[in-house]
Amino acid sequence: MRRAMRYALVSAGLLLGLAWAALLPGWAWADPPPAAPAPPPQAPVPAIARTWPVGVRPLVLRGWEPPSTPYGPGHRGVDLSAPAGSPVRAVAPGRVSFAGRVAGRGVVSVDLSGTDLRTTYEPVTASVRKGDEVEAGEVVGTVDPTDPRGSHCATACLHWGLRRGKTYLDPLSLLPPWLLHRGPARLLPVLGVPIPA
Repeated sequence: MRRAMRYALVSAGLLLGLAWAALLPGWAWADPPPAAPAPPPQAPVPAIARTWPVGVRPLVLRGWEPPSTPYGPGHRGVDLSAPAGSPVRAVAPGRVSFAGRVAGRGVVSVDLSGTDLRTTYEPVTASVRKGDEVEAGEVVGTVDPTDPRGSHCATACLHWGLRRGKTYLDPLSLLPPWLLHRGPARLLPVLGVPIPA
C-alpha cells in the first residue's frame, strides 16, 4: 500500500511539474522564438580615391585590423609612413566636417561627396577649416611630428581612417587597383627620336 501511494504521489508530482514546465517560456519542446532578421548586407566601398593621402605609394606600417566588437582591440585604419611636415592630401572630393584637436592630436575629417563615407587623417596640423570644400589631391594639412608618449608608430606616420556611420572600414578599399598597386613612375630613354630644335 505504501509503495502504491508513493508511486501515485511521485507520478502526480511529475505530471504537475511537466504541466508547469509546458507553460513556462523557453521550454525545450515549445516553438522556438523567431530568428532575428539578418543585418542588411553592407554596401561596398566605392574605389573613388584619386591619390594617396601622403606620398606616391607610401609604406603601410600597420594595416586595418577590424575589431570583433565595437570596443574590442583592433586597428581602425592604416598607418602610412610619412615624415613630419609631409603634405596630407584629400584622397577624394568632399567637405571638411572636422579640423581640430582630439586628445591632443590634430585631426582632419572629410565627408566624401556623393557617399555616406567619412575619411580621417591624424596627427595633422590642419590647413583647412570645418565646412571647406576640398578636391582630390588638395592639401588639408601636414603630418605632425611624432610624440613618443602618445603615438603608436615608432617613426612619424599618418593614421588614415574610414567610417560609414559608426562602422570602421578599410581605407585602402577607397583606392582603385591602378592606384593601389602602381609603383613610382620611371623615365626610360627614348632612342631614335630627334632632339627638338
